[in-house]
Amino acid sequence: MDSSTVMMIIELIVVLAAIIVGARLGGIGLGVMGGMGLAILVFGFHMEPGKIPIDVMLMIAAVISAAAAMQAAGGLDYLVMLAERLLRKNPTRIVYLSPLVTYFFTFIAGTGHIAYSVLPVIAETARETKIRPERPLGIAVIASQQAITASPISAATAAFLGLLIAVNPNITLLNILMVSIPATLIGVMVGAFMSRKVGKELEDDPEYQRRLKEGTLAREERESRSIKNMRNAKLSVIFFVLATVLIVVFGSVKSLQPKFDGVPVKMEYIIEILMLTASAIILLLTKTNGIDVTKGNVFIAGMQALIAIFGIAWMGDTFIKGNMDLLEGSIKGLVTSMPWIFGIALFLMSILLYSQAATITAIMPLGIALGLSPWVLIALYPAVNGYFFIPNYPTIVAAINFDRTGTTHIGKYILNHSFMRPGLVASIVGVAAGFALVQLYTGLHMF
Repeated sequence: MDSSTVMMIIELIVVLAAIIVGARLGGIGLGVMGGMGLAILVFGFHMEPGKIPIDVMLMIAAVISAAAAMQAAGGLDYLVMLAERLLRKNPTRIVYLSPLVTYFFTFIAGTGHIAYSVLPVIAETARETKIRPERPLGIAVIASQQAITASPISAATAAFLGLLIAVNPNITLLNILMVSIPATLIGVMVGAFMSRKVGKELEDDPEYQRRLKEGTLAREERESRSIKNMRNAKLSVIFFVLATVLIVVFGSVKSLQPKFDGVPVKMEYIIEILMLTASAIILLLTKTNGIDVTKGNVFIAGMQALIAIFGIAWMGDTFIKGNMDLLEGSIKGLVTSMPWIFGIALFLMSILLYSQAATITAIMPLGIALGLSPWVLIALYPAVNGYFFIPNYPTIVAAINFDRTGTTHIGKYILNHSFMRPGLVASIVGVAAGFALVQLYTGLHMF
């Protein structure tokens, strides 16, 4: 092993250490530890700083502002109210309807944290129907993660689109969505099918019976969901959805994009303009206080994601560019002939990074640099949904806590938890469906 390879391994250890420590710190920890790792690479190993993902960060900030404005105006509460009605009217179909609800919520809002609002409804409806809550809760959480890679306004999709356009200007948002939406939906529904018989029936579950005998499952009063101003709530949803639809239209039909000197406006700018405008319209028409927008969990979680992308993506780009010659010589042929290997790398890194967007910005540039086709990368996109693997993500913890029967759990060996089976099924099937769809659309031989 020559000295340059040894040096690259040491630099990789620095990068991984920053990621692992940052993930454990939580909040903005991932981003600031990325900055520390970058400092070591630049000042300690004299590597030239890579590119800051400014466009990606600004797109995320614009989307967050609109989604948070909708939440402050009561739009998210309105959506949850509709979902609750649907689930309670169809309780026997809850294993299939629950993931569709959380998938739709995330698809619309661009963040999986919106699932917190509907998880207690799923848990109690399942229990009232004598259905093991673990079954709908497990796949519902996974669906909220999978939908990130299908949402046209998620931070991950914004980052992915920006990377692909830089390589191939002919790639559009529609190219990503026409693969990612059906692929992830297929994965989620197969995951729901595989969740139908998970564990014992509720009445036969020993933990549930123990809690019944101890009297810890006394019936709780349903929390009434009050919306202060229904008109404002509905308006916020309408304008947010309208902005999302316009983004898809402009991103899919390039002839509609404004042109100056024959050059179309960058898609990144269109997303930022439309989302900031939607946020402004929501605030003006609903008379929502702009300060209240910054207090919701959508804004807080979004800002944390933005800081994470800032530090991690900058550090990752620095490492990749500084070692590109070695990386191309050692793994390019292997990854090109067996692209699914790169999918495994995406999956593993998403476990460490706890974020699809951070995984995209940190690792996807390597796939592009190694010469993988944009269509191959689109097929692999669902592979970045691996952070269910270690059961400590907030939505997973919330689902466990909301299930008062105790059926949704972390197993004795940590990894044998309630989200492992539906998560693996949804991810594997999603990637396989992505490859099949890309081959159907393009005729490209994937292997």
